[in-house]
Amino acid sequence: MGSKEAKVDQPTVEKDVALGEVHDIGADLYVEAEQLSAEELALEGAQVLRILDWRIMPILYVTYVIQFLDKLSLNYASAYSLNADLGLEGQRYSWVAAIYNFGYLFWAIPSNLMIQKLPVAKYMGGMLLVWSVIVIAHVGAKNYAGILILRFLLGMAEAGVSPCMMIITSMFYKRGEQPLRMAIWLSANGMATMVGALLGFGLGHAHSTVLHSWKLIFLTIGLLNFVTGCVFLAVMPDSPASARFLTHRQRVVAVRRVAENMIGVKTREIKLGQAFENLYDLKVLCYAGIGIACGVINGGVSNFSSALIKGFGFSGINATLLQLPTGAFEAVIVPICGLVATYVPNSRCIVLAVISLIPLAGLLGIRFTDLDHRWTLVGCTWLQYIIGAPVIVCWNLLSTNVAGHTKRAVANGMWFTLYAAGNVAGANIFFSREAPRYYSALTGLLVCYAGIIVLSAVAYLGMRWENARRDAAAAESVDASEDVTSQAIVDGFKDMTDMESKHFRYAL
Repeated sequence: MGSKEAKVDQPTVEKDVALGEVHDIGADLYVEAEQLSAEELALEGAQVLRILDWRIMPILYVTYVIQFLDKLSLNYASAYSLNADLGLEGQRYSWVAAIYNFGYLFWAIPSNLMIQKLPVAKYMGGMLLVWSVIVIAHVGAKNYAGILILRFLLGMAEAGVSPCMMIITSMFYKRGEQPLRMAIWLSANGMATMVGALLGFGLGHAHSTVLHSWKLIFLTIGLLNFVTGCVFLAVMPDSPASARFLTHRQRVVAVRRVAENMIGVKTREIKLGQAFENLYDLKVLCYAGIGIACGVINGGVSNFSSALIKGFGFSGINATLLQLPTGAFEAVIVPICGLVATYVPNSRCIVLAVISLIPLAGLLGIRFTDLDHRWTLVGCTWLQYIIGAPVIVCWNLLSTNVAGHTKRAVANGMWFTLYAAGNVAGANIFFSREAPRYYSALTGLLVCYAGIIVLSAVAYLGMRWENARRDAAAAESVDASEDVTSQAIVDGFKDMTDMESKHFRYAL
């Protein structure tokens, strides 16, 4: 009798849409998908996945290459006459580099809320165009104050790019497909590092009576980003429901595929209660802690790797050249982590912890290896550049395990805010008096990696315990005959958070 009542009362997306209780942009297409058989969904779903991989992934990868080139532009420009032309002597250059993170920190949460309210591809494309204009405007910088303002605005413009990439990936791909896809486009950072070094070297040898080399760098990278922004706006859809390169039936299948993520597609309504839920959600707090640790590591390594290598006995030009392999490290290792997290079930937190052990060992090598073994020390420094792997795995945990669109927007904003703050802190724990070992900095970075390992273990145990608790409760419920996955899909389209939906299950 109980199971029969459960079947009668079982909620459906179609009924909730009719009652006006569902405002998800993909709900209508999901209702149509209920008419398709499992065999049709499997066959056509594989076809849709291939189309998405050929249409979505290339533009995400290229966009991230160009976008990361913009981040490196100041570093390349500083190799020429930028500092002398703009009066960036003493600590001024350090502040020019740091203020970018203050702009990022300032706009991270507002940007993520705007991503929820606005069409995601149009918002990101618009930010890419704004970003490109600001980069080009660096050509006209005349003094310290001008470059400070431009770098702060650049940080604000960049604050929405990575969150948009995360949202787009989660809107088009199932949770089991996301780790590899996210790792692929993040590995573009490694490609950008190698391409950018060669680009900066080549532009440095371009002699112009009108523009100095550093201005050519900003102009070239800014124009590349402008073209990329235009292409992005032209080809990237805001959701599977609006993808022009898919037929209507393929859009239906695309929405049905991602409905299994249990988070719906997108709802534009802001719910303050969901935002506050992040403050007492253990896993979100763990992710946030990992975010600030990753920021400290990235801020320290990206700003002081040259100083470390020079301290091992290499000249300035050789110290620069020795950073070229770091791009290859990131371009190869990050996708490998994505592959493992994709094809080994419930391995995300484990990958996050294990991959952190490698650079941690590198830091210990820098701390205890004799300075006579300078190539060993350089190799240990290269290991620090796989910080992209922990970053992307943590992003995937955020995109798959935080349901409720406002909750997820604020959780993303928290992560990126703390990451930006960590970058500022990481750039200020290297003290010149401690060269070449930088004991304080090494200690700080070791603590950060240890923290990542501990927090990933806590998040894993917490989510595993909660999954087991929910499975046990479902088995004892009078609604045990219901399909938990189907119920979770309905909850996702109703914009319920992962804590509100008893049917939601966490990806470990």
